[in-house]
Amino acid sequence: MAKLNNDEIEARAQRAVELFKQGFNCSQAVFASCADLYGIPDEQLALRLSASFGGGMGRMRLVCGAASGMFMLAGLHNGSATPHDNTGKMANYAFVQQLAGEFKARYGSLICAELLGLAPRPEDPKPAERTPQYYEKRPCPEMIAEAVRIYLKSLL
Repeated sequence: MAKLNNDEIEARAQRAVELFKQGFNCSQAVFASCADLYGIPDEQLALRLSASFGGGMGRMRLVCGAASGMFMLAGLHNGSATPHDNTGKMANYAFVQQLAGEFKARYGSLICAELLGLAPRPEDPKPAERTPQYYEKRPCPEMIAEAVRIYLKSLL
């Protein structure tokens, strides 16, 4: 994968925000904005692969979807596809922990419910209606853009 410059990184961060504002979830926005860098040029495939991780994993408000999108990209970057590859697993896990640490340092948590100041809702799968008020009260667009920046700048 070719290294990206700051303008290219920012363009991908803004593409992720656009995807979110079109109605895709946070994980989809982060993952789909960068999946082509790893040979997934089909945006629909990238969106389907990452669909389950929005809303803190299936709207359970657990691990932030923007962070999950970063972790999925990390798997494409250096995830092991060989059984018993402990060295490869360790390298990938270290990378995920680095990304998680940077995200948590900026936002104080990796947990969706904590980031949004909301209670977990494991029994309610209905997504919130995307209205102007929804976007006004959610910090998600900034976290999505920052997740893309954290991920891509970690590769420089």
